[in-house]
Amino acid sequence: MGELLMSILICNRELIEEQEKRAADRFEKATKGGEADWESYRKSLAVSKPSELASGEKLDNRKKLLDPEDTLAYERIMGKSDLFPISYLEMGKTVSTSVCRVEIRDSIGRVQGYGTGFLVSPSLLLTNNHVLEEEESARYSVAQFNYENDINLYPLPVKTFSLEPDLFFETDEELDFTLVAVEHHSKDGVMLTDFGYLPLISATGKINRAEYVSIIQHPEGAPKAIAVRENQVIGCTDGYLHYVTDTQPGSSGSPVLSDEWKVVALHHAGVPDPNDSTRYIANEGIRVSAILESLTNRKAGMNSEKARYIDELFAASAVRPGERRPAGMIAAEPDVTWYRGMAGYDPAFLGKEKTIPLPSLEPSQERDIVITDDGNRELKYTHFSIVMSKSRRLAFFTAVNIDGSQLKKITRDKDVWYFDPRIDRSLQCGPELYEDNDLDRGHLVRRLDPVWGEDAEKANEDTFHFTNCSPQHTHLNKGSWLNLEEYILKNAGKYALRLTIFTGPVFRTDDILYKGQFKIPAEFWKVVTMVNEEGTLSATAYLQTQKNLISDLEFAYGTYKTYQVPVSTIEILTGLSFGTLRTNDPLARIESSVGRLIERSEDIRL
Repeated sequence: MGELLMSILICNRELIEEQEKRAADRFEKATKGGEADWESYRKSLAVSKPSELASGEKLDNRKKLLDPEDTLAYERIMGKSDLFPISYLEMGKTVSTSVCRVEIRDSIGRVQGYGTGFLVSPSLLLTNNHVLEEEESARYSVAQFNYENDINLYPLPVKTFSLEPDLFFETDEELDFTLVAVEHHSKDGVMLTDFGYLPLISATGKINRAEYVSIIQHPEGAPKAIAVRENQVIGCTDGYLHYVTDTQPGSSGSPVLSDEWKVVALHHAGVPDPNDSTRYIANEGIRVSAILESLTNRKAGMNSEKARYIDELFAASAVRPGERRPAGMIAAEPDVTWYRGMAGYDPAFLGKEKTIPLPSLEPSQERDIVITDDGNRELKYTHFSIVMSKSRRLAFFTAVNIDGSQLKKITRDKDVWYFDPRIDRSLQCGPELYEDNDLDRGHLVRRLDPVWGEDAEKANEDTFHFTNCSPQHTHLNKGSWLNLEEYILKNAGKYALRLTIFTGPVFRTDDILYKGQFKIPAEFWKVVTMVNEEGTLSATAYLQTQKNLISDLEFAYGTYKTYQVPVSTIEILTGLSFGTLRTNDPLARIESSVGRLIERSEDIRL
């Protein structure tokens, strides 16, 4: 076996040596179960097949995680074939996108060494503790993606991202892992989400003894490389995986991957030969299950902001068999402590003398309201509230306060949507509604509307609740409805206005039934209130239809229109009552109930 080179040029050699010593101790214990030494242990595996070393429940678990589209997978794990579909190579290339070089720097920017890391969620990077030992070192270090050569052996443009340990940093010396947040945009504007992530799957059965693993790495800080199926698994102990190879083991912090390109371990150390300190007899990786168990235990002591990163990680890891890498939306559920102290919508936001209560509902609608676990009918978030319908699993309406003098710009960096734990998940429409069609998760409370003041970051996150979205055809959600919302918010900021906005769908009995369980609203409404120049309340209402768009969700085109209508028209369509707001509507005094077509901002009457 060729010499196994250790990972990287990290200045703290003591940390590496300590991890090697621990790995050697574990390996010795693992190989002395009836085996004279590691050489005979390895030889016993040389003629063995995975199926001979794993039977019963272990083999059954392994089969469950095979990709049903890979018809050769079962033959491989039974040791009957080494054939792969040609797409195997393309899959490996896709997975490699999430792997990066970690450049370790000091406070004045000097390079101290290199490691490897990989994204495990849209926001988090996993590497070794001995690569990034402390928050201080992470604060100055960077993650470099695309540090590799193309098919002509020319270097690709490297994309560099700063690490953000102040947002999230968890490390474990014993398990030798560090999990750290990464900024969502590189300095040249590239999004981190462009590089995907590799889910950490907690299910057992991802790999068995005598199977082979691949390691994507930056050996010694060099451009990205891969050891493809040159690493045979020789043992699985509690928390650790041992494997041997005739090539370099790869950089510290590299993902150890199964034939299905699933992460089975985090590579971290070589096992020194007790008889020859210049060579290594095996490699060791930390099993995914051990890392996830550690993070689960740590979550109880985290504040709600840090805990949400763990929620996102576990949501990103919830991958069904056959899925190689998640794309698009991720569903998560925050801890209920996230919602403590949320005041929600403020009825007196425009002044005590101009209090605007939540709209009231008809008796039949009242009986259909979703009640929270603590008996409330109003789901309170940061600067907004939502009242939900049980039968439709969507919001009756939302109510948000906007302070135009304190608006903040926060970019949309990820696509994680949250179930609200205060109500039963079965009363919320989740990913199953929005997959494989032209339906957008249309924000009812627009993402930027409550993003103001000291709680702007939290308000931004809150808008990504399934309770706050309603299915809208993609053309509508990106068309005139968006233009209307941008016009309102732009003027709120320009004139430092305070606004209160109610938004919701129109529920009709003849709404289209989709997937046998979801009724898709065809129209959406909005009521905007403000104090005008005369010091009195002004309320304007808007209606937009997508009826001509949703007759065929798979192939639908057509025009759609936005109307400014009297507030009373919205009351008739929805069954809601806005009280005295209908008397503060300038359109009600100058137009019929038909309303007026909105084709440009000049058509809006405030």
